[in-house]
Amino acid sequence: MTTGALIGYARTSTLDQKAGLEGQERDLRAAGCDRLFIEQVSSVDVKAREELAEALAFIRTGDTLVVTKLDRLARSVAHLLEILEVLTGKGAALRILNMGIDTSTPTGKLMLTVLGGVAEFEREIMLERQREGIAKAKAAGKYKGRKPTARAKTEDVLRLHREGVGGTEIAKRLKIGRASVYRILSESADDAKDGGGKEAAA
Repeated sequence: MTTGALIGYARTSTLDQKAGLEGQERDLRAAGCDRLFIEQVSSVDVKAREELAEALAFIRTGDTLVVTKLDRLARSVAHLLEILEVLTGKGAALRILNMGIDTSTPTGKLMLTVLGGVAEFEREIMLERQREGIAKAKAAGKYKGRKPTARAKTEDVLRLHREGVGGTEIAKRLKIGRASVYRILSESADDAKDGGGKEAAA
C-alpha cells in the first residue's frame, strides 16, 4: 500500500446537477483525501479537463489519485491506460472507491486490467449489434439513415421565399447553409418548370 498523500478528483458533465459534484466531494473527503481537484466538463472533451491535468501534475511518488467511480476519470479504456501510465511513471497509484480497486496492490492492478478488457469487449459487441441492426434494416428496406437537416426544412425555405425573404436571411433564420437554401429554391423552380411543361403538353 502507498503511504503518500491521497489526491481526490471529481467530475460531472456540463449537463449534470451540482449535487453530483458535492456528493463526490463528500465521498473523497470521507476517504481521507488531502487535496481535491474538481471540475464540471464533458467526458469526451479531454482537452478541457484542466483540473485533471493539474491533479496529474501535482501528484508525487507514493501519492494516490482517488476517484469515486471509473467513469468520473476516464472516457475510454485508452484514456484510462494513458492516465495509469502517467501515475505509474510518477510512482503513484489509482484508487476507485465504488470498485474497491487500488493499483498500489497487485490485486488492484490485475482487477483494473481485467475491467479494461471487459469494457473494450462490451463496446465491440455493442458496435457489432448496431452494424447488424442497420444491415437487417437495409435488407428489409426500412433503413433510411438520417434525414438531412436542410431537406427537412424545404417547406419553411419555400414559405419564407414566397414572403420575400432573401436567401441569406432564410439561411440565418432556419440555421442552415446558404448553399442549401439556394439548392432547395433551384430544385423547386425546376419542379415547377417540369410541372408546367407537362400541363402544357397535356
